[in-house]
Amino acid sequence: MGFFKKRSLNELGEKKKDMPEGVWVKCPSCGESLYDQTLAKNMRVCTHCSYHFTLSAAERLETLVDEESFEEIDAALDSVNPLGFDNYLGKVKAYQAKTGLTEAVVTGRATIGGHRVVLAIMDFRFLGASMGSVVGEKITRAIETATTENRAVIVFSASGGARMHEGILSLMQMAKTCGALARHHDAKLPYISVLTHPTTGGVTASFATVGDLNLAEPKCMIGFAGPRVVKETTHSDLPPGFQTAEFLKDHGLIDMIVPRHEMQQTLARVLGYLLNGVSR
Repeated sequence: MGFFKKRSLNELGEKKKDMPEGVWVKCPSCGESLYDQTLAKNMRVCTHCSYHFTLSAAERLETLVDEESFEEIDAALDSVNPLGFDNYLGKVKAYQAKTGLTEAVVTGRATIGGHRVVLAIMDFRFLGASMGSVVGEKITRAIETATTENRAVIVFSASGGARMHEGILSLMQMAKTCGALARHHDAKLPYISVLTHPTTGGVTASFATVGDLNLAEPKCMIGFAGPRVVKETTHSDLPPGFQTAEFLKDHGLIDMIVPRHEMQQTLARVLGYLLNGVSR
């Protein structure tokens, strides 16, 4: 006869979580556990290794624009289901409720260092910031607004690519956005593209990489297809750092790599040069 009775797992009660949700965040680069409030105050840049976490559109705006200068445009544009894709609108509504956004990009007028701009900021939380008809339309309208009002355009990209739920209609946005940018260029107005982690697919192959100046955050992934797909297609080993901002700067696609803490100051300085002589 045993002196001790072995307790069952059910008798131990509910398992306690080692890390309360939303309080601590583990850095995917260095593995350090970071206090979320401290991370937020540091613009979501790891205090140990400087890894740049993704930002929401609202967080991005807070780090960039002059105080109370942002005026959102086309906030009410909403997706439809042109191909009858199963439960597509249900997914859209779920992400709208989760993020508080209508779609995966926020656009509007603002000033940065006193310089008049139109911004488009993609938010990866919304369906991986995939580019559907509404995303393409909002970015196109933002560019056209900037052209009409003699403003610079700045687009912050972070996307998994074209939205498969809309098929060829999503791919059409590549040409539409670039057409608007061509007219903006003809008006001798600047376009600054800022690539953040990750920027892939049809977004990379269109408006994200045709800026008058292409900037990127450190170590962000930039590419068309993912590295696994590229390797399986080419049957070749990929070079070290393939598809990172640093690799692409060395090979001429990226002009500058700008840490997040320096982004507002850098944009203000660059806008001062590019908008010199532009009538207001």
